[in-house]
Amino acid sequence: MNDLEPLSPLSPKGALEALLLVSSDPVSASTLAQAIDITPGEAASLLAELKVEYEEANRGFQLREVAGGWRLFTHPAYHDQVEAYVLSWDTQRLSQAALETLAVIAYHQPVTRETVKGIRGVNSDGVISSLVDKGLVREVGRDAQRGQAILYGTTNAFLEKFGLRSTRDLPDLEQFAPDEQSRQFIRERLSGRSIASTLEETDEDLEEERELIDGAAEDGEFDEDDDLMIVGDATDDGDDA
Repeated sequence: MNDLEPLSPLSPKGALEALLLVSSDPVSASTLAQAIDITPGEAASLLAELKVEYEEANRGFQLREVAGGWRLFTHPAYHDQVEAYVLSWDTQRLSQAALETLAVIAYHQPVTRETVKGIRGVNSDGVISSLVDKGLVREVGRDAQRGQAILYGTTNAFLEKFGLRSTRDLPDLEQFAPDEQSRQFIRERLSGRSIASTLEETDEDLEEERELIDGAAEDGEFDEDDDLMIVGDATDDGDDA
């Protein structure tokens, strides 16, 4: 099939296309079916047909099933042209810090700010707040074991932006590792034991540092300027989004 089959003026398939064109969010097959008075099964079948037809016709757009619904997307092959033409946040790349933080949350959700900090090794509060503002991350609960700390997870918008049906479709990070040592590092970083250990080590390091500071203060081994410098380091906000 080289070209799309012509549609009759009021065909169900044409009606689905019209609805998809005006939908800014993924729409479920059942919702589309109700809108044009067909069964959900018929809608799902027609959507699957449209998806294949667009692919075989090599169109500049694709129909994908993401975040529990169907939505039209521009074809990845034309990303550069679309990016140059449309100057909006949707086509701007996230910063390295934002991508790192988003990856930690996506692969280990639900997760607290302290856990993200433990994995990245830097305060990520500002980055997380930015991701929440962008609609990619949301609050999903509280961690009773850590003083009711806020737990974060990804949103449907995240699934939509990255073309995923669910978080189960996230790629295996180990396949991108250049060697076994890197793969082992990834496995450890994504394991709950490693994160808990990292947080415990951070708490121990802070306690040890406080003891050293208290001891030095008692012995008069550092002055007021040193104390100010330590306070300044401890309040570093990390990187920006």
